[in-house]
Amino acid sequence: MATRVLPPALLPLLLLLLLSLSARHIVASAEDFPRDGRVIDLDESNFESALGAIDYLFVDFYAPWCGHCKRLAPELDKAAPVLAELSEPIVVAKVNADKYRKLGSKYGVDGFPTLMLFIHGVPIEYTGSRKADHLVRNLKKFVAPDVSILESDSAIKNFVENAGTSFPMFICFGVNDSLIAEYGRKYKKRAWFAVAKDFSDDMMAAYDFDKVPALVAIHPKYKEQSLFYGPFEENFLEEFVRQSLLPLVVPINTETLKMLNDDERKVVLTILEDDSDENSTQLVKVLKSAANANRDLVFGYVGIKQWDEFVETFDVSKSSQLPKLLVWDRNEEYELVDGSERLEEGDQASQISQFLEGYRAGRTIKKKVSGPSFMGFLNSLVSMNSLYILIFVIALLAVMVYFAGQDDTPQPRRLRIQKGTSCESEAIFDQIQSCSYAHLAGSTLLSRLATGWVAVLCA
Repeated sequence: MATRVLPPALLPLLLLLLLSLSARHIVASAEDFPRDGRVIDLDESNFESALGAIDYLFVDFYAPWCGHCKRLAPELDKAAPVLAELSEPIVVAKVNADKYRKLGSKYGVDGFPTLMLFIHGVPIEYTGSRKADHLVRNLKKFVAPDVSILESDSAIKNFVENAGTSFPMFICFGVNDSLIAEYGRKYKKRAWFAVAKDFSDDMMAAYDFDKVPALVAIHPKYKEQSLFYGPFEENFLEEFVRQSLLPLVVPINTETLKMLNDDERKVVLTILEDDSDENSTQLVKVLKSAANANRDLVFGYVGIKQWDEFVETFDVSKSSQLPKLLVWDRNEEYELVDGSERLEEGDQASQISQFLEGYRAGRTIKKKVSGPSFMGFLNSLVSMNSLYILIFVIALLAVMVYFAGQDDTPQPRRLRIQKGTSCESEAIFDQIQSCSYAHLAGSTLLSRLATGWVAVLCA
C-alpha cells in the first residue's frame, strides 16, 4: 500500500496550527491560577501544576469541620490581595486535606490547619501568627533575598521603606557581602540584611557613620540605631548581630518574651509602677545608656500596672517600693543586688552603675520565682479553664491512641505545643486541636467528637 505524503504546502499551516494550540494551552494554564489576590482552590488534579507555575505559593491544608480552619479563612482572604501585590508576589491557595488525604500525606500534613510556603516548589512549614497583618509581615520576609545588594542612595531608601518597622535591619557599608551572607541566611526570619555597594556622603551623614567598613543596625519600631566598625571577623561580627536583634531596652510583654527565648543572655529587669508615665520614660533613656555599655546582658522593663501577674512572680506587689532592679535568668531564678534593690530619686544613672558593679562582683541574693505568684503568671497566659480543657483533650487522645493501637494501625506523631501560645483560652489548642485527630486510623468519628468537645469548652 502506498504511503500518503503530506503536501509540502500544508506543512507551514500545520505548524501554525500546532503553535496556536500550544499557545492556547499555555494561556489556559495561566488562567487556571489567577494572580489577582483571590485564594485559589487546589486539589490532586492541579496541585503539581500550580507548583510548577507559581514561584511563591502559600497553601492552607484545611479540613471543613476544623474550627481553627474556619477562623483562619477570612484572615487569608484579607492577606491574599496584599501578598499578590508584593514585588515577589505570593499566591494563596487552599487544599481540602481531609478530602484529598493522599496529597496531604505527601507533604507531611498531620493536623489542621497546616500552612506551607512553597518557594520554587520547595515546602517550608509556616508556624507563625495567623492574623492577616502578621501573615503579610512574616511571608514578606520569607521571600526576600537573604542579603539585598544596594547600588545607590535611592536603593538604600527604598530598601528601608519596604522593610517596614516589624524587623530590625542590618545595612553594611563598604563591607564585602560574603562576610554577611552567612548571617543573612541564619537570621533571615528575624531581620533584614543588605550591603550598600555605592552610597554618598549624604547616606553617611544620615546613618551617622564617618568611616568604612561600617555595619548599621536599625530598630525602626523602637527608633534605635547602633554602629559596628569591626573587627569583621566571624565571632565579633555574629556577636554584634545576635545582640542587636533585640532593642537596647526591651518592653516586657507576651510578644517580647517569645523573642527572649532565642537569646541566652540574662535580663536586667526594671520593675516600674506604670511603664507609660513620664518618670518611667526618662528612666528608660537612662537604661539605654547602661544597656549600650553592657551588651552581654539584656535590659528590660515592665510596669505592674501593665502586667501585674508577671511582676508578682518576683515578689513584687502594688504596695512594693518601686522602681526595683533585679537580674533574671529568663527561667525560674533571679538575683537581687545587696543594697541596690530599689532606685531612689536623684542620680539614677549612678545607682544603675552601682547595681551592675554589685552584680558583677557577686554581691547578690539568689531567689526563685514565688510558687503561687508564678502560677498567677501562668494563668495570664493560659487560663485555668484552658488547663482543664488541655487535660481533657490529652486524656481523650490517649484513649484514641490506645484503641487505634489495637488494630496495629500507624500511630500519629507526638503532639507539639508551640512555645509562647496566646493567653486566650482556646489559643492553647492552636497546636493541640491542629493535631492528628483525623489521621488516627479508624477513629474519624472519635476525632470529630473530640473537636466538638473542644469547641464547646472553649466557647
